Amino acid sequence: MSVGGDEVAELRRRLAEAEETLRAIREGEVDAFVVDGAGKAQIFHLDSGDSFRAFMEAMDLGAAALDAERRPVYANAALEALLGCSADELQRDGLFPALGPAAPKVQALLDSAASGKLSAPIGLVVGGRARHVVATAAPLQLAFAEGFALTFTDITDRVEAAAAEESERIGRAVMASANEAVLVCDETGRITHASPAVSRIQGVSPVGRAFEEAFPLVFAPGAATMGAEDLVAIAASGSSVRGIEASMAVDGHTLELLINAAPLHGSGGKVHGCIFTLVDLTERKALEKRQALLMGELNHRMKNMLALVMAISSRTLATAKDLPDFRVRFTQRISALSVTQNLLAEKSWTGLTVEELIRNELAPYVAPQGPRVTLTGLAEQVTRDTAVSLGLVLHELITNAVKYGALSNEAGRVAVTGQRQPDGSFAITWQEEGGPLVAPPRHQGFGQSVIARGLGQASGSARVEFRPEGVLCRMTLADTSLA
Repeated sequence: MSVGGDEVAELRRRLAEAEETLRAIREGEVDAFVVDGAGKAQIFHLDSGDSFRAFMEAMDLGAAALDAERRPVYANAALEALLGCSADELQRDGLFPALGPAAPKVQALLDSAASGKLSAPIGLVVGGRARHVVATAAPLQLAFAEGFALTFTDITDRVEAAAAEESERIGRAVMASANEAVLVCDETGRITHASPAVSRIQGVSPVGRAFEEAFPLVFAPGAATMGAEDLVAIAASGSSVRGIEASMAVDGHTLELLINAAPLHGSGGKVHGCIFTLVDLTERKALEKRQALLMGELNHRMKNMLALVMAISSRTLATAKDLPDFRVRFTQRISALSVTQNLLAEKSWTGLTVEELIRNELAPYVAPQGPRVTLTGLAEQVTRDTAVSLGLVLHELITNAVKYGALSNEAGRVAVTGQRQPDGSFAITWQEEGGPLVAPPRHQGFGQSVIARGLGQASGSARVEFRPEGVLCRMTLADTSLA
């Protein structure tokens, strides 16, 4: 069958007209939709006479029209922006791949929306950021078929604002109940929030002031070049600082603080400022210093005590008649030393008087309150080291009196008196009477050496006179030996 030239021309004209129509539909010059099918293009018209395309493009929310097979017939620019893909990609790949993990939920929504409008919240991830969206599906009548209208309302800002408000509420509740001092600063280092515990450090609210102004910190020598503003800069840059020790002068006294600083992250991981916690270490530092001092003192005292025991041992051995005699004398002297140590421990190593020392040394032999012993003016307190030395001197005087002197019979008496001297020293007199006749010793024993040298030049002096009527010992304690 042959075709004339006029028929060919007519076919070419119709083909050109069809192509132009398809182009106009695709480019939005007419209110119709073109869906490319297998080998052919299907054309859909809307029943409404209004400009549907213009209406959809004017909407702020993302919108799409789907055919009965849920293929995109049209998608507005707002939806393209929300999903991060173009209309051509939606036409080629379909809507659901662009929805990602939310696709099954939207599919289920369309299944249920065949008989009416339905909405459901979904989550999208666009450009690495989570978006909160409400998807709404409803039936849509096309010119020659049924379809669906699908809209996506982005409520991310609203959800994040609500979350931020809730976080702020929780943050205020945490701040109010925190035992530690907690501060929140903005990006510039200005304090925006402070927990009630901050008032225990400063006494006034620092809110509104720069951190370095409100807290003029002085750091340890190893971090002398660091300033409070450096802590703000480090935390605001996204890094944390932990366990920094610093001091601060408040109302004439020094506070020792332990400082932690961390960045304050907002939505999307952005740093909006920094958080500080301040722990008052003042009492703990004072306790640590006291413990270190006590440990040093204990170490010093132990060394001195061991040296004293060794001296007592060697001198007792040098003057003992035999081993049994050494055992008795050495044990007595160590016991006397122990008595003084126990008394010091009971007094917490402070506030021990001369009278208390004498009473404790006399206790094993005679009642200190009895008629045979008189104690007068001995309420003066002595230092710890002086107490140890004086205790040994008193022990030698007492044991000598019990063995040979006024306390060796039933008639003897001992009077001990004390008096403060004009130069600040303290004089103690030990006077015996009524005992056996006293004769000076033919050689100086360990007891006499203890009495003569026991107090030492720094603490004082002691001098013994062996008078026939009784031993007389005059002791002088230097003012530095008195507590």
